[in-house]
Amino acid sequence: MSAAAQARFAAAALDPHAAPPPDLAAAGGLRPERRFAVYRNNVAVGLGGALAARFPAVRRIVGDAFFAELARGFIHAHPPRSTLMMVYGEAFPEFIAAAPDLAELPYLGDVARLEAARTRAYHAADAVPLVADAFAAVPPETLPELGLRLHPSVGVVRSPHPVVSIWAMNADEAELGPIAGLLAEDGLVTRPELEVHVRRLPRGGAAFLAALGSGRALGRACAIARRVAPDFDLTLNLSGLIAAGLVATIDPPPNPELQP
Repeated sequence: MSAAAQARFAAAALDPHAAPPPDLAAAGGLRPERRFAVYRNNVAVGLGGALAARFPAVRRIVGDAFFAELARGFIHAHPPRSTLMMVYGEAFPEFIAAAPDLAELPYLGDVARLEAARTRAYHAADAVPLVADAFAAVPPETLPELGLRLHPSVGVVRSPHPVVSIWAMNADEAELGPIAGLLAEDGLVTRPELEVHVRRLPRGGAAFLAALGSGRALGRACAIARRVAPDFDLTLNLSGLIAAGLVATIDPPPNPELQP
């Protein structure tokens, strides 16, 4: 099959309103149009199932029927670019956020972002988290210059909505309840060992982790966090990082004697 024919076939397979490709051949006793309709339905069911598996809280919030319709629109607009279905749906949160029919659920895109981060964390590379003893030999005066490399599974989702609470209520992690009056929440997603964990970050925590993840030294990351939360507690947050298994390696401070 030529590249052009493959492109026509793929486009028709993802568009429920498109006519079957003209160059199909009959086989197995079924008309080409009928065989293609079966194939197109299987493609839609498979991709829709992949989205439902990756975004179960979103599906629960909007209901099965609406989610199926939403998935069909996404599949048509965003065909898969990889054979790995576990990564399908990276653009789904943005698709949801832009959907006019979901304007009354402004938090839904962020819930989808949190669920997408959970999938990425689950499939992230393994690394052995550092324990508190790894910091015992570090001279206290050098702490501000340390670089901390975060575990590969770490993901942060910042939101103006109570995204962690909403996700938890729709993932059987918390009882359902009203969200009116709840404040904005930043979510931390990690998989230090076998299970993926979702936590609510304290104020300043997201900025702190983002700074560390971009290569900033500990002292500089703390200063950035205090711009967001003046009462940011470095000791408390550092101990929380270690206890949660979020630190993979320590980069020692540069040796002044080796600097040019």
